[in-house]
Amino acid sequence: MDYIVGYTADERGRDAVSLAVALARRQDANLQLVMVMPEHSPFNAVYPPEKGFESILSAQLQEWLAEGLALIPDDVTARAHVISADSQAGGLIDAAVDSGASLIIIGASSRGLRKRFNVGSVAGTLLHASPVPVALAPQGYRRLDPITRLTCAVGTREGADAVIAVAVESATRRRLPLRLVSLVALDPATGTDGGANAAAVESAHQHANTRLAEAASSLAAGGQVSVEVAQGATVEEAIGALAWDEGEVLLVGSSRLAQHSRLFLGVTANKILRALTVPMVVVPRSYSAVEDQPHQPERSVTKRSDAGDGKDVQSTEVKQ
Repeated sequence: MDYIVGYTADERGRDAVSLAVALARRQDANLQLVMVMPEHSPFNAVYPPEKGFESILSAQLQEWLAEGLALIPDDVTARAHVISADSQAGGLIDAAVDSGASLIIIGASSRGLRKRFNVGSVAGTLLHASPVPVALAPQGYRRLDPITRLTCAVGTREGADAVIAVAVESATRRRLPLRLVSLVALDPATGTDGGANAAAVESAHQHANTRLAEAASSLAAGGQVSVEVAQGATVEEAIGALAWDEGEVLLVGSSRLAQHSRLFLGVTANKILRALTVPMVVVPRSYSAVEDQPHQPERSVTKRSDAGDGKDVQSTEVKQ
């Protein structure tokens, strides 16, 4: 199983690498660090490219990738690529599709508050177009230890079945406890004792317990699953009312407005993102997890620059 890591030579890139290591260590996944070199285009900052510009840029990107690989512990298999694409998000999607990767991992925008998310242009594009799940690391994420628990936000709209199925499959494969969470935003005008709010909370409990029974029946023997209903005046307040483990990851489904097998971050997911302090994985509608690919025992480093004709213009490999 491969994970694509959108690496940048800054704190955001380090956040992405840290989350990738934490996720990979639970199932011996292979990491592919990817940096995107812009294709020749009249819309690029340098066009036509100055003599030697491409080779200088490629060398710099490879140097940055080497620094990124140095952040990865020896027990995690990793390699790195410099690829050519018209945008960073497009390059990451192409890399995931071409390699059959099951996840794209990126860091939050550097403009966000520490331990908070701010969706920048790259993340925004991925969250509207990726055919595979996208994992977002909050700013300042440095945990390298394996993930300790998965939490899945349980909704009632179309697409909920896909994210729950992925959560159950992931918890089983990683041998992790699974928590199902139903969020209830109460109507402040009604008051906490109002009939409408009481009905909403009761409905949330019933729905969550139904999902709990379904998940429990699907988990492998010995699997742990629990359910919580969090409520507040807003979705953000409900998220804040939950207790989060340091090694936890939240899974959410994409909006019902998303195209088939594509992402689209809906209103509720955006609200969750603003209040969240742990990594978040967004799962496309109707997504089915791919079969695990054989684990490669070697840790290899591959530096590649796409010449545009499918051939590598430079390739080196280092095995440890």
